Amino acid sequence: MKRKWWHDKVAYQIYPKSFLDTNGDGIGDLRGIISKLDYLKELGIDIVWLSPIYKSPFVDQGYDISDYYKIAEEFGTMEEFDELLEEAKKRDMYIVMDLVVNHCSDQHEWFQKALADPKGEYAGYFYFIKGKDGKAPSNYRSYFGGSAWEPVPGTDKYYLHMFAKEQPDLNWENPKLRQEIYKMINWWLDKGLAGFRIDAIINIKKDLNFPSFEPDGPDGLATCVKMVEEVQGVGELLEDMKHATFEKYDAFTVAEVFNMKDDELREFIGEDGHFSTMFDFSTHELSFSEHGWYDSREVGFEEWRDTIFASQKEVEDIGFKANIIENHDEPRGASRFLPKYAQNEAGKKMLATTSILLRGIPFIYQGQEIGMTNCRRNDISEYDDISTLDQYNEALRAGCTKEKALECCYENSRDNARTPMQWSAEKNAGFSDETPWLALNPNYTEINVEEQEHRADSVLSYYRKLVALRKDPEYKETFTYGSFIPEYTDEEKIFAFRRVSETDGKELLVAANYGEEDRTLKLDRADAKVLLTNMDICEEMEKELREKQELTIPSCGAAVLLL
Repeated sequence: MKRKWWHDKVAYQIYPKSFLDTNGDGIGDLRGIISKLDYLKELGIDIVWLSPIYKSPFVDQGYDISDYYKIAEEFGTMEEFDELLEEAKKRDMYIVMDLVVNHCSDQHEWFQKALADPKGEYAGYFYFIKGKDGKAPSNYRSYFGGSAWEPVPGTDKYYLHMFAKEQPDLNWENPKLRQEIYKMINWWLDKGLAGFRIDAIINIKKDLNFPSFEPDGPDGLATCVKMVEEVQGVGELLEDMKHATFEKYDAFTVAEVFNMKDDELREFIGEDGHFSTMFDFSTHELSFSEHGWYDSREVGFEEWRDTIFASQKEVEDIGFKANIIENHDEPRGASRFLPKYAQNEAGKKMLATTSILLRGIPFIYQGQEIGMTNCRRNDISEYDDISTLDQYNEALRAGCTKEKALECCYENSRDNARTPMQWSAEKNAGFSDETPWLALNPNYTEINVEEQEHRADSVLSYYRKLVALRKDPEYKETFTYGSFIPEYTDEEKIFAFRRVSETDGKELLVAANYGEEDRTLKLDRADAKVLLTNMDICEEMEKELREKQELTIPSCGAAVLLL
């Protein structure tokens, strides 16, 4: 494998609106991010990904962009962004932005011009399609519910929006539109941006016949995913974009990809793939249901573990995936993937151990490093997320009580990850002097950076040790390029794997006990060295290894061994 500059890096996602407010408007800003670069550096972060900071009406929290060349006033100025780039560079850190080009905002100049002249040039930047028999061109349901088609005022046409109606899809079949997008991408890369996280990119390829499908719900609609899954040719568009932009700059690109076809992995992230890497959503997809959050299924430990193992083996000879526990679109991993008895500091450290040391690029989401959790709300009016409101109403339509529908939101809402960052136990968690845009998680008085900063046994301290171990010159080669070998798969509630380097022969064992009882594992050697545990029991473990060639791991315990 050709080695790339980003292979051994650790990334951190910032949701700017909720990170740190420095001007007292209740909204996080660029100045807040700049002020915390040293905090991120101490954590061991190399790449910082910012969720959208472009000018936007914020119908979908900035994923509806009205001007790709401007910073939203809520976040600051272009001068402050340039300062962020400069300050990151001083610390040998890289800034990555969100690239949202499947759709834009209905307030974007292109769409406003298209509405003003539905037969003109800019109408061709979108999908303005004639209706059928006075109805929409097809029966697609958007990702946020309801028809994916909206009437174009004063015409017999409709425009396609696979997300909210305020997010019209861009027509990637139009070469002029593509050139506009490429020009914009290169403008940011010329500024010194290291790359992009690429949003919803699989959706850019459409079947221009827009066929209807068998309805999959009582609304008579079919999910727009069906068209995405059946259409061919997205790779040609992605290659065109890569050659015109990223490739010229050796840029780092991480794609958000769902619904990829089974044989396309190498095309997407192989040595000459469309992207540097893509997020591994395999475990997040396990709980997906046909209808919505209200009937999502519970996922058992073995299925969850084995899915991660299968994903690791699938990609091993192809490239790297980006490993996540949570992000801005998912609930908190500590609430989602840990059983109730493990939702404590030991359990959070254990979950981190079995994620950060996998093969691939680790992504840490803001607050994950202190163990932030889901936030329970008392009423649907306390949520601010368009997707959550849709899923709540979907649950009510399916016959759920308000209590049940609200519980679904607690378990699944994107707002769980969007509550303000918990910096301290002071007013508003140290996030802002004024009322935050989204209500805080009440547990900020117990879970916050300030409390954990200097406590040696805190979740934050452990994350720092874990990242430092991954980047230690002694083991970096093994953790970066070493093969992944599942271990003890027949042992109940054990999550264990080896990382083995072909270069220097080093072998590392990562083992964790997700069960409620202590577990003892047999090893075939007595001279293993314990490099890290989440319970400060290295000496006891090494003594047992010497005397019995066994490793006893307490409930919620995790250990990293040099074999």
